[in-house]
Amino acid sequence: MMKFVSIISLLLLFSSCNFMGLKKEKTFTEVPIASLFDVELYKKDIQNLLPTNLSSEDSLVLMKSLIHNWAVKQLMLKNSSDNNTSQVNNEINKLVENYKQSLLINNYKEQLIKQQLDTLISEEEVTDYYELNKQNFKLNEELVKMKFLKFKKNQIDEKEIVKLFKSEETEDLEALEKYHLNFISFQLNDSVWVSLDNIMLKIPFSKEKLLKKTKFIQKQDSLSLYLVAVKDVLKRNDLAPKSYIESTIKQLILHQRKIELIREIEQIIVKDAIQNKSFKIY
Repeated sequence: MMKFVSIISLLLLFSSCNFMGLKKEKTFTEVPIASLFDVELYKKDIQNLLPTNLSSEDSLVLMKSLIHNWAVKQLMLKNSSDNNTSQVNNEINKLVENYKQSLLINNYKEQLIKQQLDTLISEEEVTDYYELNKQNFKLNEELVKMKFLKFKKNQIDEKEIVKLFKSEETEDLEALEKYHLNFISFQLNDSVWVSLDNIMLKIPFSKEKLLKKTKFIQKQDSLSLYLVAVKDVLKRNDLAPKSYIESTIKQLILHQRKIELIREIEQIIVKDAIQNKSFKIY
């Protein structure tokens, strides 16, 4: 009898070690690690939840916790099923089936879109879409074309920096850019539209002041000097410039193409089903 118990103990130990990631020979019959009513839990069901770098002791603790959580879930499911009416269970099953169908269909659509959607968009298409839908492209923020500098006082030649900043000559701008490592923050390209709200996070000027075109504003505090030049301004409800929303327009065009592609595919599969007499309306 004692010999029989010892053999059983060795078998259980072998199963536990194998479960915790130790390299053992594979068995053909998989033994459950827990069961509840007629439901069984196998090692493979939770193996991916066990990190490989845990010690044997930590693995055992985590495994017990996972088994406990599995049991609680199974008990809750059984109790909820037993206490729900058949009508409620049927309604839940219908919702689950509908959700499953939606997942399958959406996954199929995504695969078709990846395979067949033309993602190349020409500049002409962007311009045409912009011109046709201008009424939809009103700004909900202020935009500016401007340049600014922020740098620490008394660390570089301030007069030289101010002189270069004020200049509109290309060579002076290039000379100014060579000082960029000395700047705390800066933007020297005043040919692109940027969000005023983002600019205001970097320099201590009021919105009212920055919404006025100006060739030069200078301000300082105890540590830093700020230089600003506002070239152009767009206010809320003004027409958004095409360059600022070009990426948005491309996304809208792609979305439109997706809808048209799916509609075309739906028509084709329905037509095919009718032709091969799989789909009949009585």
